[in-house]
Amino acid sequence: MVPELVGAIVALVCVALVYTGMAARVVKQYERGVLFRLGRVADEVRPPGFTLIIPFVDRLAKVNMQIVTLPIPAQEGITRDNVTVRVDAVVYFRVVDATSALIKVEDYKFAVSQMAQTSLRSIIGKSDLDDLLSNREKLNQGLELMIDSPAVGWGIQVDRVEIKDVSLPDTMKRSMARQAEADRERRARIINADAELQASKKLAEAAQQMSGTPAALQLRLLQTVMAVSAEKNSTLVLPIPVELLHFLERGNRETAPDGEASGSAPRREQGPREITPNGDGTTSHDLGGATHQDLGRTPDRKLDGTLGPE
Repeated sequence: MVPELVGAIVALVCVALVYTGMAARVVKQYERGVLFRLGRVADEVRPPGFTLIIPFVDRLAKVNMQIVTLPIPAQEGITRDNVTVRVDAVVYFRVVDATSALIKVEDYKFAVSQMAQTSLRSIIGKSDLDDLLSNREKLNQGLELMIDSPAVGWGIQVDRVEIKDVSLPDTMKRSMARQAEADRERRARIINADAELQASKKLAEAAQQMSGTPAALQLRLLQTVMAVSAEKNSTLVLPIPVELLHFLERGNRETAPDGEASGSAPRREQGPREITPNGDGTTSHDLGGATHQDLGRTPDRKLDGTLGPE
């Protein structure tokens, strides 16, 4: 009798252990358990920790409540200004209602992925190329609203959508590079022109101030010579301003003697024609003070000092 009782107790213990092993479930901290009893959803969601279900009657489905990072494959489309681009993005979402995520959509991850791809294509068609390259924050907000609107009914909340990369054709990249280069050259020319304008104003003021004191031009010239000579150059090319020449000419006119024109040689007075005998039997004629050697026929000189034929 006793052995049979002991065997029955051992059998009951074994059955209890097997039942407990089949009914025991552990829900992790980042999960929630949705209980299906005979195909129907129980009212309450099982919290994290140890829980029991009825074997062969209940089924516990665990739903991950963490934020899911879902990459969106690159989508090729044509922008509003007729430029072909390839855009890829990433979606960050999480489940806020485990029951709705299991009941209202078959596979919520696949559904969010397809919705994100469709929304991304729609955004590409409605945007310009400049918006895709420079105004991404606004496009990210538009994508988030487009994906979050249907996902709310699935018990899913979209936290953030980010456009990762925008791929352009090679021809468009070269065109944009030329445009950027032309824009930089335009700005450089504007800056140089502005600098020339400011410099011309200062030079005009300096010239106006120097016009009252012509000696300042000479001092400025000497300063230029000193600056160039400090570099130990063997050749010095020095431009002389026209104003300096006018100043020197005016100085010469002021220092010239009275009765003589500045810059012209004094005029010789013509005197009587004189004939001077030379030692070689020829004569020299003085025309108005200028002595010239007689050329051609030379008249003979008589013994008495007069001219005449031989």
